[in-house]
Amino acid sequence: MDELTGITMRAAAAILDFATDAGVRSKADGSPVSAADETAEAIICDGLMRLAPDLPIISEEHAARETPRPVAGGSYFLVDPLDGTREFIAGRDEYTINIALMTDGAPLLGIICAPALGDLWRGIVGRGAERISFASRIDTPTPIHTRPRPKSEAVVMVSRSHLEARTKSYVDGLPGAKLVQSGSSIKFCRLAEGSADLYPRLAPTHDWDIAAGHAILKAAGGNVTAPDGTPLVYGSNDLLIPAFLAWGDPSSAVPVKG
Repeated sequence: MDELTGITMRAAAAILDFATDAGVRSKADGSPVSAADETAEAIICDGLMRLAPDLPIISEEHAARETPRPVAGGSYFLVDPLDGTREFIAGRDEYTINIALMTDGAPLLGIICAPALGDLWRGIVGRGAERISFASRIDTPTPIHTRPRPKSEAVVMVSRSHLEARTKSYVDGLPGAKLVQSGSSIKFCRLAEGSADLYPRLAPTHDWDIAAGHAILKAAGGNVTAPDGTPLVYGSNDLLIPAFLAWGDPSSAVPVKG
């Protein structure tokens, strides 16, 4: 975990060296990519290959250039070198680096770093999760855990850039919910550290967008499931998760009907 954290921190330092408008262009699917994404990916993939040369790596930017082969079993890494590129380009702080270790189709370990905020969250399922605030130069890991759902007002995290109609309709049906918008995978971290309760997304997203957050949240006492409460299925041919509910307390996860 410490070696993976070091790799993540080197990528974070590289991202911070880039201007937000450096080398921005559109990928084939219309989403933006920047020179910061590609530099961070190169640093992470090089580090992972040195650390665990036998494990496959599926990374977002490489997948945009060449369709990866899904890994049905065993272990592999999922990497999003800059999650929230739109936030990065807009000059907001809500972008992250996501690294997950997958084993037998499920996230086992996750690291999420928010370079501009100076925070890093990490966790191993079954062994706990922690936060490191490196911006304050106090880099001692602090254990984190999810919280019980509040009796009055549950905090519901939603995407700042991808709040579509189905998710909004679901949130509108939750009594006493306080809606908080945020970019990137930071939403999982807010649940894991006990400052939020639910994060629904009822639209497709890629495996690498959520696997690290899934691992950290589960290590902290929460979970991520399909909208009907069944386990998520990673590793499909298109590497897409159709929809999910992430929660800190099971009572926060109201199943989606229909």
